[in-house]
Amino acid sequence: MKISGSYSLPFDREKAYQSLHDPAILAICVPGCDSLEKIGDNEYAMKMKMALAAFSGAFSGKIRVAEPNEPESFKMIVEGTGKVGFLKGEGHIHLQPVETSTQVTYDGDVQVGGTIAAVGQRMIDTTAKMMIRKFFEKFTEELKKRP
Repeated sequence: MKISGSYSLPFDREKAYQSLHDPAILAICVPGCDSLEKIGDNEYAMKMKMALAAFSGAFSGKIRVAEPNEPESFKMIVEGTGKVGFLKGEGHIHLQPVETSTQVTYDGDVQVGGTIAAVGQRMIDTTAKMMIRKFFEKFTEELKKRP
């Protein structure tokens, strides 16, 4: 499944880029995230809970940041497994300064399998977009609290 979109952040590009790499901020902002711990250079272990239609469950996996080009872009690689299935994804994130804000655009591919894939692509696509929107809303809220 392809996923893409954009979001405007009311912060300069450097602050946005640094914050998108801060595990403490990300753990607060990722919907359903129970923990996010650094396990290596640009690599994190994550545990989260996800609900999709009648299916819900805990997932554990890894997030790896590749091809960092501070403060312009980076690639994110995600893998997760749980009782209801698995998820693998890879996406490119680009940050473009626009006056006093930053336009974040993302595009990538996501594969899901197992029981969770049975809900259908439309439901998965809708849920993914909702989770991304919630992430950026919480991310903006959290960054406004910080100097």
